Amino acid sequence: MIIVTKADIIDKVSAGTGLTKLETEAVVNGFISVVKEKLLEGGRVDLRGFGAFTVQHRAARTARNPRTNTPVPVPASTIPVFKASKEFRKEVDENLS
Repeated sequence: MIIVTKADIIDKVSAGTGLTKLETEAVVNGFISVVKEKLLEGGRVDLRGFGAFTVQHRAARTARNPRTNTPVPVPASTIPVFKASKEFRKEVDENLS
């Protein structure tokens, strides 16, 4: 498995654009801030050809502890979700199959 960190992204984008690492870091941080802000407002962020960041609501439910088989209440929650676009999914499938 390949893990890419925020610093790796900044290095790669900086090298590809000619921006300094500080300028690139400001752009990446700005992007992350906008995505977080819109999701916290309950909005959606669409990036054509890449995917969409959305907020998903999960209802409360009862799960089971696998060791004791006793019921465990799981409270309702709201989570951020990323869904890849059809084009991106197809590209990943073709390149990694």
